[in-house]
Amino acid sequence: MRRMMLWFVFLTVFSLALAACGGQSEAPAAQPAGEQTTVAPVRADSRVTAEAVVVPRQRAELSLSTSGAIEEVLVAEGDAVTEGQPLVRLRSAQQAAALGQAQAALSAAEARLAELKVGPRPQEVAAAQAAVAAAQAGLDRLEAGASQEEIAAATAAVTQAQAALAKTTEGPEANQRIAAEAAVANAAAALRIAQASYDRVASVADIGQRPESLQLEQATNAYNQAVAQLKALEDRGSAADIASARAGVQGAQAQLDKVKAAARPADLAAAQAEIRRAQAQLDLLQAGSSEELVAAAEAEVAAARAGVEQAQAALDDRVLLAPFAGTVARLDARRGEQASPGVPLVWLADLSGWRIETTDLTELDVDNVQVGDTVLLEFDALPDLELNGRVVTIRPLGEDRLGDVTYQVVIEPERQEPRLRWNMTTAVTFEK
Repeated sequence: MRRMMLWFVFLTVFSLALAACGGQSEAPAAQPAGEQTTVAPVRADSRVTAEAVVVPRQRAELSLSTSGAIEEVLVAEGDAVTEGQPLVRLRSAQQAAALGQAQAALSAAEARLAELKVGPRPQEVAAAQAAVAAAQAGLDRLEAGASQEEIAAATAAVTQAQAALAKTTEGPEANQRIAAEAAVANAAAALRIAQASYDRVASVADIGQRPESLQLEQATNAYNQAVAQLKALEDRGSAADIASARAGVQGAQAQLDKVKAAARPADLAAAQAEIRRAQAQLDLLQAGSSEELVAAAEAEVAAARAGVEQAQAALDDRVLLAPFAGTVARLDARRGEQASPGVPLVWLADLSGWRIETTDLTELDVDNVQVGDTVLLEFDALPDLELNGRVVTIRPLGEDRLGDVTYQVVIEPERQEPRLRWNMTTAVTFEK
């Protein structure tokens, strides 16, 4: 806008100058022959003008690298924040659980590595030594054969099994049977007497409370018990009992034969193999962990630690942090909304200092601007304010803006003016 006004003023002055020259009525004096007319040189205006805006010295549009629902918005527009302060937090229950699992896996891997480096505990070595001794004792027993006490015990077991078989096959003794039958007869007689007494008073209204009722019940129970005892006595010596008794005899005899027999080669070989196995286990414990096992355990720890770092990074990505100290200039995040990767949520700026950035300096003028040039700054919103500045950078890459290729020039004001605001329109005059 100011650039157009300057051109307008220049054209107006130029037109007035032409009109003044045309109004002169006197012809110019003739020059003597041989003399050359001297024309005063016209100096071109080397100043370059451009439009610009006020921007913070440091600013950033902050977004998250992952998507998710916003759980917390921790700041408001206008808040001053410090470097590293959380601004927005996404829901992260799954990421927190994954971190806990990764930390548990790391603890297990570290414990395994520590166990390998420390070596076996004294209790483990003692247990392995005891296993070797037990295996050797088993082999010694096989080679020595059964003792007299073991043979006597096995023989007694056979005798006891044979006696049980004989008792089962013989059946009940005669006097036991006679006694059982007599008990049944006596119980039957008592039952008949009790039944007769009950029948005489059966029509009485409170028959259930009379002694005749109790006597009949007791007599019935006694009879049933006597019959059951007689039946059990008669069932003794059944085929199943006899078969069981014979099996007991055969088992006892087989054990006796085994005790008396010499050790078989296969048993000796098995006992010797058990000694070698127990001894190898003891040697392995005493030798400690191999370098290969320790290296593998260290690799497991490294992998688990990387898993923790990865899970921690995934959890950290759910929080938007301030990269520098500044002021929240704009906030586009609300609780419950869905955040998308790369979409700005917070505009953060360091408002303690300002710079000026041109917006329409074209390729025709940029060649006349150099880093370090002095600049005059004027502000549309503050007509009473003029500041000097200095060119600090010229962006090498031009951008297409409404058909013109423009280059951004950054200017540092000579002093900071507290009335300046972000994006205020500025007229820039580059002076040589």
